[in-house]
Amino acid sequence: MEYFLGIDYPTLWYLVIGLLFSGYAILEGFDFGAGAWHLFFQKDLSRRIAINAIAPVWDANQVWLVIGGGALFAGFPVMYATMLSAMYVPFMLFLMFNILRAAAIKFRSAEEMLWWRKTWDFVYSISSIMIAFLLGVVLGNILQGFPLGENFSYKGGVFFSFLNPYAIMTGFTTLALFMTQGAIYLLLKTEGRLHARLTFLLRRAMIFFIITFGIMTLYTLVFIPKVTANFRENPVYFVVPLLSFLAVANVPRLVSKKRYMLALVFSSITMMFLLMLVAIQLYPTLLLSTIDPKYSVTIYNAASSQKSLGIMLTIVVIGTPLLAGYFFFLYSTFNGKVKLDDTSY
Repeated sequence: MEYFLGIDYPTLWYLVIGLLFSGYAILEGFDFGAGAWHLFFQKDLSRRIAINAIAPVWDANQVWLVIGGGALFAGFPVMYATMLSAMYVPFMLFLMFNILRAAAIKFRSAEEMLWWRKTWDFVYSISSIMIAFLLGVVLGNILQGFPLGENFSYKGGVFFSFLNPYAIMTGFTTLALFMTQGAIYLLLKTEGRLHARLTFLLRRAMIFFIITFGIMTLYTLVFIPKVTANFRENPVYFVVPLLSFLAVANVPRLVSKKRYMLALVFSSITMMFLLMLVAIQLYPTLLLSTIDPKYSVTIYNAASSQKSLGIMLTIVVIGTPLLAGYFFFLYSTFNGKVKLDDTSY
């Protein structure tokens, strides 16, 4: 086993993939959240402003998904194959809604007909809602575990087995968190009546998130106690849920003071801490077998060779500053309130 800074390569790659998917959740979270609110806006002008708020960045944000998926395949190919086998239907639905959402953004303002715009408005909003929900469903299933047998073969159902109560609850919690993130981002980018409308909607989103997260947490503690095993063995980890609670509590305070940028930062920190909770709960397991723990997929039995991991970690060290610089340039270039012109969607 090879090490870097005292950490073995599989653990380092586990952290890298966690950071990539955290970046995707934070940046695409406000994209999907903004889309989820779309049908709550009555006027065509408001809907155009909301779409153009994310127009310069939504496709760039998907870079994190592409890199994260590639990193998962390269670092833990066994986990990649097993998870896709178990979650084939939700992943296919996820791709379908991503395609529909992209088409809606591009086509919505291509024609002036009312029916045309309303159709794409519906497609855009429902696709955004379903993507957020499906991401939560996949996460809920990962936390619960899968019926995995020998050679990591999936023994469960194909079509609707992923729609269990815990996964559905996780899906609604994810949707609520993304809608909160999206409303805060839109508050940064809008003004006037739409801005006032979003202030009202944000309060509803935060209540929605607190309720769903509370129910999901209670369900986890009562029915899935195994996910808290790492916390019981290492009490120092309890600082993470404490910090996530403080970050959540700080969001409404900052919004009430109209400090929307800081509110977005703390909302993103909340998302980061929640994903850290998931990482701590699972480590070193990637996919838990509900048939027998010995069939579980871990960072050690699913990892690529040590040499491959070492080479890819070198690429990460080189590529990370380039990626960070690109996104800094992108968001600083398109900073400020949305102003519609002839090139807008």
